[in-house]
Amino acid sequence: MDASLEKIADPTLAEMGRNLKEAMKMLEESQRRIEDENGKKLMSEDIPGPLQGSGQDMVSILQLVQNLMHGDEDEEPQSTRIQNIGEQGHMALLGHSLGAFISTLDKEKLRKLTTRILSDTTLWLCRIFRYENGCAYFHEEEREGLAKICRLAIHSRYEDFVVDGFNVLYNKKPVIYLSAAARPGLGQYLCNQDVAFLEKMIKDDIERGRLPLLLVANAGTAAVGHTDKIGRLKELCEQYGIWLHVEGVNLATLALGYISSSVLAATRCDSMTLTPGPWLGLPAVPAVTLYKHDDPALTLVAGLTSNKPADKLRALPLWLSLQYLGLDGIVERIKHACQLSQRLQESLKKVNHIKILVEDELSSPVVVFRFFQELPDSDSVLKAVPAPNVAPATVSRERHSCDALNRWVRKFSLLSFIPEHCHLA
Repeated sequence: MDASLEKIADPTLAEMGRNLKEAMKMLEESQRRIEDENGKKLMSEDIPGPLQGSGQDMVSILQLVQNLMHGDEDEEPQSTRIQNIGEQGHMALLGHSLGAFISTLDKEKLRKLTTRILSDTTLWLCRIFRYENGCAYFHEEEREGLAKICRLAIHSRYEDFVVDGFNVLYNKKPVIYLSAAARPGLGQYLCNQDVAFLEKMIKDDIERGRLPLLLVANAGTAAVGHTDKIGRLKELCEQYGIWLHVEGVNLATLALGYISSSVLAATRCDSMTLTPGPWLGLPAVPAVTLYKHDDPALTLVAGLTSNKPADKLRALPLWLSLQYLGLDGIVERIKHACQLSQRLQESLKKVNHIKILVEDELSSPVVVFRFFQELPDSDSVLKAVPAPNVAPATVSRERHSCDALNRWVRKFSLLSFIPEHCHLA
């Protein structure tokens, strides 16, 4: 436009053209500035405070995290303190940051490194817990391993499952047997601890056209402290072609030099789930399901193996922590926890109104006890007579008080005996 103005002979008209151009430019810039400010204002109203502006500095962000961890100042002060995770815990947490960094390597280096980490960790765990020639699946949710094992068992027993899907299950429905001592949430189809009764159930299911598929046994549940007769259950599973899966706190004692025969029988199972995080006091490490199967194609389709580097890197925190502790450190931690459990049990026996529920499982690191209320100066006949003057609301309040006392005893008695880094259940 400037070039065209220069061609105008009349200088007055040329000057008017230049002034008009400057005025239009100023109006356009002013309009654009107003629109930008309005847009930012509307956006800031929708965006939460911490995200507004050009971002927060590292110190402010960490201060916010600290405030969230300790609670607001307006809240009542809490007596609980942040657990000291120790150096071995720092090693496990380092694994998560290191895993994020390793994932940025080129594909070939990443493949070699993740394969090495996975194979090392699998070998170490199989040797430590006496599960020779096993494979390992690392998972965040403790029950995820059992879900994958169920899929593997289905693929193994139903040859046409890959092609026909769940349609093959209609003619011969699979049956999964769970121990009565199993933790809540594993399933609704329960079997009794009586092995003979279990065998009768299996025969009945076969006669009804069902397929006995999987048996989940327990080696020291946190709620009951019971260990199933795993040796006899394994014989039963071999007889009827049932997959045997074992889980429980007592599996930690497989790393010790002295093991009860009932727990040692777990080394013959088809799969087992280990939780080294609670056993060794390691934060944010995965649970591990060890299993034995000859067909890599079925383990792949069941989700137990993966070619993704991110899945293999799940083992990295455990890979670092096991090397840091060493075999002696691993055994010492489990042994110390078992000794503390025995001391706790002996001390609780001396407390009135406390009853030890599991006393015959001497090798179990689980202590299960209950508070009970005794009427003073009363015999069994008087205890058996109901009290007609007691209202239901009163009974409910008393029952609630007993439950509260149970929680109190469990919290403070256990914490007084067991250090923060040593807890198996």
